[in-house]
Amino acid sequence: MSLNKTQELLALMARLRDPEKGCAWDVKQDFYSLIPYTIEEAYEVADAIERNDFDDLRGELGDLLLQVVFHSRIAEERGLFDFEQVSAAIGEKLVSRHPHVFADAKFDSDEQRQQAWDEAKAQERRLKKPVQTESVLDGVAHSLPALVQCEKIQNRAASHGFDWPEAEPVFDKVREELQEVHEAWQSGDQPHIQEEIGDLLLVVVNLARHLKVNPEIALREATKKFTRRFNYIEKQVEASGRVLRDCELAELDGLWNEAKRHLKKA
Repeated sequence: MSLNKTQELLALMARLRDPEKGCAWDVKQDFYSLIPYTIEEAYEVADAIERNDFDDLRGELGDLLLQVVFHSRIAEERGLFDFEQVSAAIGEKLVSRHPHVFADAKFDSDEQRQQAWDEAKAQERRLKKPVQTESVLDGVAHSLPALVQCEKIQNRAASHGFDWPEAEPVFDKVREELQEVHEAWQSGDQPHIQEEIGDLLLVVVNLARHLKVNPEIALREATKKFTRRFNYIEKQVEASGRVLRDCELAELDGLWNEAKRHLKKA
């Protein structure tokens, strides 16, 4: 985006937020009311990428940029910061986190590069909160999707040595946690069942890390696969003049296996 277009966008947002001549809806928004929209726009960017729809991606990135401009305008009105300061801050951060590009640092591996990145982020956190005791887990947003947050927390811990050295023990831990879920289910204690399900999910994320799989992407892909197969079942049942509730589970299971075979060949 050219400087003129950037300034034009900022001017448009200022006009929309004008208490007298602006849009009533835009004027009444604040940081908190915009949270759902900001999250939604980020997910729509991801969706466009996954669909390889780059025309849509252009539009969705614009919608996400609008959220940045919107929040920045509200902050400017409150005397907190403005869009220029946001841009300057991310520029400074990019330079400081890439000493191998903008300075004389040299890294021999991705691990060294990641370690330097983590150290730079830790230093930024110390500058923000110099008096408080720092945890290596500080800075991971609590509002992230649970799988993403869990992976980031585990990566932080692993970078400081708290991790299994290889994948095999993690498989054992998955089996152990699954057994504990079964025992909790047998007890009928619902809070305990929820706790053990949480432990199982956490260790599955850990296994994904060790197998170099992004758990968020893996689950999204698995959910899309489930949807395709379920849609196949719906079409087969509809073609027979019935609805799903008319079918026995054994028949639906047979259609599921048929869907697996059919869609794999498609």
